[in-house]
Amino acid sequence: MRKKQKQNIAVIHPVHEKPQNRWAVLLCVVGITLNMVFTILAGKLNFVLYLDTIGTILAAVLGGYLPAIIVGFLTNIIKGIYDDDSLYYGVLNVLIALSASLLAEKGWFKTPFKIFASIFIFTIIGGGLGTCIPWYLEGVKLETETLSEQLYHTGLFTLPFSQLLANLLTDFLDKAVTVLLVLGIVRCMPEKSKHIFRFSNWQQIPLSEEDTATARNGNFRIVSMRTKIIFVLTMAMILIAIAAMWISVVLFRSATIKDYIKLAEETARLAVNVIDGDKVNDYIANGYEEEGYSETMEFLKDLLDSSPEIQYVYAYQIQDDGCHVVFDVDTEEVKGDEAGAIVPFDYAFNEYMTDLKNGEEIEPIISNESFGYLLTVYKPVKDSNGVCQCYVGIDIEMQQLTYNERSFFVEMVSLFLGFFVLIVAFSWWLIEYHFILPVNTMALSAGAFAYNTEEARESSVENIKELGIRTGDELENLYHAFTKTSEDSIHYTETISKMQKSLIMVLADLVESRDQNTGDHVRKTATYVKIILKQLKKKGDYADQLTDEFIANVIDSAPLHDIGKITIPDAILNKPAKLTDEEFAVMKSHSQAGGDIIAQVIEIVPDSAYLYEAKKLALYHHEKWNGKGYPYGLAGEEIPLSARVMAVADVFDALVSERSYKKPFPFEKAMDIIREGSGSHFDPKIAEAFLEAEDEVREVSENFKNMHSSIHVTSTGVSP
Repeated sequence: MRKKQKQNIAVIHPVHEKPQNRWAVLLCVVGITLNMVFTILAGKLNFVLYLDTIGTILAAVLGGYLPAIIVGFLTNIIKGIYDDDSLYYGVLNVLIALSASLLAEKGWFKTPFKIFASIFIFTIIGGGLGTCIPWYLEGVKLETETLSEQLYHTGLFTLPFSQLLANLLTDFLDKAVTVLLVLGIVRCMPEKSKHIFRFSNWQQIPLSEEDTATARNGNFRIVSMRTKIIFVLTMAMILIAIAAMWISVVLFRSATIKDYIKLAEETARLAVNVIDGDKVNDYIANGYEEEGYSETMEFLKDLLDSSPEIQYVYAYQIQDDGCHVVFDVDTEEVKGDEAGAIVPFDYAFNEYMTDLKNGEEIEPIISNESFGYLLTVYKPVKDSNGVCQCYVGIDIEMQQLTYNERSFFVEMVSLFLGFFVLIVAFSWWLIEYHFILPVNTMALSAGAFAYNTEEARESSVENIKELGIRTGDELENLYHAFTKTSEDSIHYTETISKMQKSLIMVLADLVESRDQNTGDHVRKTATYVKIILKQLKKKGDYADQLTDEFIANVIDSAPLHDIGKITIPDAILNKPAKLTDEEFAVMKSHSQAGGDIIAQVIEIVPDSAYLYEAKKLALYHHEKWNGKGYPYGLAGEEIPLSARVMAVADVFDALVSERSYKKPFPFEKAMDIIREGSGSHFDPKIAEAFLEAEDEVREVSENFKNMHSSIHVTSTGVSP
C-alpha cells in the first residue's frame, strides 16, 4: 500500500478588525516628545545622565521596530537643529531602537537577568560606540573635572581606557534608569491597550496575531522574496550612498578650499595696501629702526589674529639666494624671523621660482612641507614705479580642513546609516503588507484547501474569498484568478464526485442484479453504515480515525462491499435452498475476489483514497470480532474499522430482508440478534452505536420496505 505524506498546513482565518494606525502615530509623537523633554531637562539640571532614549525604547516595547526607528531617527534630526554634535550620534539612537525592538520581540524585558542584559547591550552601543566617534574626530583628550580624569589619575588605567570606562559607567546608569522608567510606564498601562501601537497597512482582511506570524514565515526553497528585495534595495542604497558621499566630500573640500583662498587673498590685499613698496629695501636693511616698520608689523599682527584659519602672515623678497625677510609676524608656536634674514626656498615653490623672481602673480599653492599642511597665497608688493619689490604671503592652516572633512564625513555616515535603517525598516514593513502576507496567505489557503467533502471544499473557497486581497497591482489580479480557479475547481470536483458515485452504484447494481435475493441491499447497507459512523463520531468513539474524509470515503465505497459476488456462479448465488459446505466455500470466496478486483483498480487509480476503504470493506466485512469469521480469521481491532461497521450493517439488512430461502425477521428480533452478537460477532462499540440509533435505523428499514412493496404492487398491475 502506498504511503501518504502528512503535511502540517495552517488554515488562515481572517479577522474583521480595522487597524488603528493613529495610535502608532501618537506613540511616535509621544516618544519624540519624551526624548526631547528629558534631554532638555537633563541639560538644564546638569545631570550626568542623558535620558535621550526613553521615548525610543518605549516605542520599541509597545510599537515594534518601525515606530522605534522613526522616534530614534527624528529625535536626533530635531536635536541637530540646535546641537550639531547630536548628528554624529544619530546612528546610535537608531541602533538602540532596532536592538530594543528585537529584544522586546524576544521577551527580554520580562525577567531580571534579561533586563540587565538588555541594559548592557544598550550601554555597549551608547557608551562604547559613542566613545569611538570623538576619538576618531578629535583624538584622545584629557578633560578636566570628569570621571575619566579621576580614573586616569588613579594610575590604574591608560587615558583611552579611562575615557572608555567612564563613558560605559555613565551610560550604563543612564540606560538602567531609562529602561526602568519605560518598564514602569508599560506596567501602568492597561493590558488590552498594549497591542494597539503597531503600524499596519493591510492589503487584505486583517489576520489574527497567530495567523500573521504563520503567514510571515512562509516556506521557501532557498531565499525568500523579501530577502531578495531587501538585498537589492540595500545594495542600491549603499552604492548610491558611496557615490553621494564621495561627491559630497569632494564638493565640500572644493568649497572649503575656495573659501580659504578667498580669505587668504583678501587678507593679502589688505597687507599689500599697508606695506610701502618704495621702502622695502630699507625695511630689510633696518627692520624696526626704519620709520613706519613697527606700525606696519602691528597691522599685520592684527590680520593674523583676525581669523583662526590664518596660520602665518609675512612678506618676502625673492632673490637668487633665497627669500629675504621683510616682515614675519610671530605666532604662539613659531617666532618670526628678523628683517633681512634669508629663508631657503620651500620645495613646493620650485616650479614657481621664475615667475616669483620676475614679480608675476602665481596661483595659490597647497603644500605639506616643514611648516605643515598649508594653503599659501602670494601677492606682489610694488613700488611707485610698478616694480615688484616683495611678496606678501598668507598661509592658511589646512589641518582644520582635514578635521572638517572628517567631521562632515562622520555626519554623513551617521545620517546615512540612520536613514538607511529607517528606509530598510519601512521597506521591510511595506513589503510585508503589500507582498509577503498576501502571497503567503494565498499559499497557505491553497495548501489547506480540502477536497475530501463538499462542505470542506465550499468552506475552503469561502476562506479564500474572505481574504479580500486588494493590493491594486498584479498581485491582486493573481488573487482574483486564484479565487476564480478555486471556485471552478469545486464544480469540476463535484461533477467528478457525482460521476464516481454514479459509477459505483451502477457497478453495485450490476452485481446485485445477478443476486435475486438481495434487492436494495447495497443502498440499505450504505445508509446503515452512514448512521453508525455518525453515531460513533457523536459519541467520540474512535475519534482519531473518524475524520470527515474517512467517513465520506467509507460511505462512498460501501456499495462495493459485495463486488466479489460477480465471480460467484448463478447456481450458487441464487440457490433457493441452503448451500452445501462446498457451495458455501465457493460463496465465501467472494470476499477475497472483491479485494482482488478493487486492488486491480487501485493500481490504475492509486490516488483515490476511497478505493482503499472499498478494498477493506470487500475483503474483511465477514470477519468477526471473536476471530471466527472469514477469509483470514482476524479478531478485534485487527479488523479494519470500516469493515467492522459494515459487518453490523450487512448482517442487520440480511436479517430484516426477505430472501427466497427465508422470511424477514421482525425489526425487534433483528435488533436483539445484533445485541446478542456484540462482543462476539460485532465490535461492542459499533453494535452499541447501532442500537442507540434505533429510531433512525427503523425509519430507513421501513422506508425501503414501503418502497419495495409499492414497486411490487405496481409490477402486478394493481394501483398502489
